[in-house]
Amino acid sequence: MITVQREGILLEKTDLAFENDGVMNPAVIAEGRDVHLFYRAVREGNHSTIGYCRLDGPLQVVQRDESPLLFPEFDYESQGVEDPRIVRIDGIYYMTYTVYDGISAVGALALSDDLRHFDKQGIITSQFTYSQFEELVLTKGQLDDKYFRSYNNRESLTIAGPKMYLTDKDLVFFPRRIGGKLCFFHRIKPDIQLVCVEKLEDLTYDFWINYFLDFTDHIVFSARYDHESSYIGAGCPPIELPEGWLMIYHSVRDTPNGYVYTASAALLDLANPAVEIARLPYPLFSPETDYELNGVVNSVCFPTGAAIFDGILYIYYGAADKYIACASVPLKDLVEELMNYQITN
Repeated sequence: MITVQREGILLEKTDLAFENDGVMNPAVIAEGRDVHLFYRAVREGNHSTIGYCRLDGPLQVVQRDESPLLFPEFDYESQGVEDPRIVRIDGIYYMTYTVYDGISAVGALALSDDLRHFDKQGIITSQFTYSQFEELVLTKGQLDDKYFRSYNNRESLTIAGPKMYLTDKDLVFFPRRIGGKLCFFHRIKPDIQLVCVEKLEDLTYDFWINYFLDFTDHIVFSARYDHESSYIGAGCPPIELPEGWLMIYHSVRDTPNGYVYTASAALLDLANPAVEIARLPYPLFSPETDYELNGVVNSVCFPTGAAIFDGILYIYYGAADKYIACASVPLKDLVEELMNYQITN
């Protein structure tokens, strides 16, 4: 079993109004010695914006803005912009994040060429109600019963007002085109799905209808082991290695004391990321320290960004929905350990 080193808490909440209730779940991109963190900042009342800080190397905070970089501007994000991830594709930075209006949580995108000014592209995941989803996905056959549990089937909770959309989040792009296409993970519980399109403009209402009609073809990553038995979701943007795409994702299991969120690892095929090469049969790391076990939500390690320095993989994660922490592992050792658990079926 591989050993991960805890590097400790990097960021905590401050007295600033936009982050006085917690910080968590950062998007991370490294350029030279600079590591840029775009993190979820929560103010009292559970309203989220995206803050910014810069590290010198993997661990030393040298700059932290005193106001949010991205904040709600539209009705669909009125209660929060949350849990960003970031990659650079063809010279443009793609920041994905969850937007929340108090009813629905779906995935959105903003683009930048300088990491300081972002142009919001709006919602790019599906906007379907549960009943629409159910009708479409069952047109061609059965689906795992977990898709019809209460975390998806929420329409009965609303009587009037805005539509309640199926939760569709954990939107994470690959850092380059694959076969000429833009590819991203998203997550409708309990599995991870994959979307590949020629251009963003292809993500139309009709696209999503056809997507759900063939929904099982797009489910590319499902639970295998006990620590991920409740559901899983995309975490850090995939990292391209000679052996495959390294995928650091979050895995969730239910316990008598509630859900436990762990960080897990897998390798996917470079040419076809729907093909799984290997997966650790145990969590890469689990809540163990006080700052991971006790917080706004207890027992949470939620990885969302990574950087490599001198052969060491640094994984940045939300700890107990209250802190931003970091853990590290030698990249070579992690890949070797993964290859001990290659998928044979």
